[in-house]
Amino acid sequence: MSPVFESGASHTERPLLLLVNAMDQQTRGHLLESVARNHRVWLFTDQPPEWERPYVLGHTVVDTLDPHMMITAARPLRPDAVVCWDETRVLPVAHVARALGLAGIDPDVIRTCRDKHLTREAVDAAGGPQPTSTAVSTLAEARAAAERTGYPVVVKPRAMVGSTGVGLARSRSELDTLFPTTQSLTMEEVRERFTDPVLVEEYLDGPEISVDTLVWDDEIDPLYVARKELSPPPNFEEIGHSVDRADPILEDTELREALALVHKAVGLTRAWTHSEWRLTSRGPRLVEINARSGGDFISYLGLLTTGIDAGLAAAELALGHRPVPGTANHEAAAVRFLYPEVETVVGRITIDHDRLPPAIKVARVLAQPGHVLELPPASHTGRYAMLVAVGGSAAECRSALDAAEEAVLLEPAEQVRR
Repeated sequence: MSPVFESGASHTERPLLLLVNAMDQQTRGHLLESVARNHRVWLFTDQPPEWERPYVLGHTVVDTLDPHMMITAARPLRPDAVVCWDETRVLPVAHVARALGLAGIDPDVIRTCRDKHLTREAVDAAGGPQPTSTAVSTLAEARAAAERTGYPVVVKPRAMVGSTGVGLARSRSELDTLFPTTQSLTMEEVRERFTDPVLVEEYLDGPEISVDTLVWDDEIDPLYVARKELSPPPNFEEIGHSVDRADPILEDTELREALALVHKAVGLTRAWTHSEWRLTSRGPRLVEINARSGGDFISYLGLLTTGIDAGLAAAELALGHRPVPGTANHEAAAVRFLYPEVETVVGRITIDHDRLPPAIKVARVLAQPGHVLELPPASHTGRYAMLVAVGGSAAECRSALDAAEEAVLLEPAEQVRR
C-alpha cells in the first residue's frame, strides 16, 4: 500500500485529486484525460495502473472497496478532493471524503441511492412517481408479491450495477425460473448483502430514458437526456443510447417536477446525478437514481452534444465548487454496443475503417481473442465492439450506426482455428 510516483509527473500546485478506480480506458478514459488537464491526480487502484500512468502524479495499490484502508492510505497524501465515477465504489469513497473533512455527498444519501429498496422507501414516503416494489427473500414471497402487483413483473437485485440480474417475468412459471438466478446472483465488486435481496416490481410501459442532472442546493438542472436502446424481453440489457441536444423532454414540466421531488426525497443537494426513467402512459416513473455521471459512454455523448464535461464537473463538485457550463458541439450523438447472437469465444474482431460512414466518430474493439462473450441472463460480458456516431439528429446517428455495423466482423475462435 506504499505510494508510487510516476516518472515525469507534474508537481505543480494545481489541486491534488484522489481518484478512486479510473475504470476502463474504452468508456471512462475521456474522464481521466479531462481531469488530468487541470488537476494533479493521485490514483487509488486495486491493481498497478497501465493506461492511466501518463495522466497521474502517482498511485497507491489498495483495496478500493475498503474505506478504512483507503482512509489510512489517503491521510499522508493530503488531497484537496476525492473523486469517483464508479458506482460500486461511490459509497466507500463518500466515507473517505467525510473522514478527511473534504466536500462530498453524505454516505447515508449514497447508501439510499445504491440500495434500490431504500430508494423506493424514500421516494414512496415523498409521494414520488415510481413502480410498486416489494423486497423479498424467498420464492414464496416473490410469488405473493407478484400476485399483489399483477403480471408482468420486473425482478431485480437490490444493489447490482449495469442492469445485471434484471429480468421480466410474465407469468408464475417465468418467475419460478428467474427468481433463483436473481436471488443467488453476486458480483465480486458488490459486497453488500441483504436479508431481502430481491425486488419484485410493477412493470412500467413506455420507452426508457436516463437524465444526467446537476443539482446545486434548490436548483435542479437536467443537462441531457439519453434515449435507451434495450434488448428484447425478458432481459433489460442496454445495447445503445442516443442524446439529442434539442430533446423536447428536457423542457417537460412533469419530468422536471419529478426530478426535483426525487432528488429531495433521497437527500441529494450538491451532485451530478444519473437517473433512469420510464415514460409511461401515466407519466414519468423512476427506475433508479445514482449519485454519479452516466456510464456506458453516455457522459461522452453528453460532451459531444452539449460541451458539458462530466470529468471536470466531478472534480469541481469534489472541490466544493459549482461546475460551469460547456460549449455546445454536435446536435446529436449515439453509441451502440455490438453483441453476438449466441454465446461465442472470440477468435478475431476486425473493423474495416474504410467502410465506416463519415458520421462515425469512434469505432473500438472491446473484446480480445479468447474472451467468452456471454449473454444475459447468465452474464453481461457479451459486448465485443462499440460504435459512436454524431449528426443532426438522433435518427441520423442511428442510421449511421446501422450502416457501420456492417464494417465490424466477429470471427469465433473455432472459425479462426480452421
